[in-house]
Amino acid sequence: QVQLVESGGGLVQPGGSLMLSCAASGMDYSTIGWFRQAPDKEREGVSSISSRDGSTYYADSVKGRFAISRDHAKNTVYLQMNSLKPEDTAVYYCVAGGLLATIYIESSWNSWGQGTQVTVSS
Repeated sequence: QVQLVESGGGLVQPGGSLMLSCAASGMDYSTIGWFRQAPDKEREGVSSISSRDGSTYYADSVKGRFAISRDHAKNTVYLQMNSLKPEDTAVYYCVAGGLLATIYIESSWNSWGQGTQVTVSS
């Protein structure tokens, strides 16, 4: 498995920004991304990026507001979150998987981080 360590969560006001980071180590992976789970809600895929060609995917709920990127030298993936809304409040998990991993299928990911809390509130 890939070891994933998230950082960058915290409290932010509505309309604000945060950047999450995820440092990966251990085995190789083809796809890396983010899921989130809000209180009393199912976990949902947020975004992913392919290590092979840099293709990115976003949930409809975050398109135009979030941006995923990767620093190959540091083996770190970032999630820049802008125009945050209270409904973005959740624990955000970094995930890693193979070529077929997709944000639409939770079971397609085989490595999960411990999660970092993001709270959007005034």
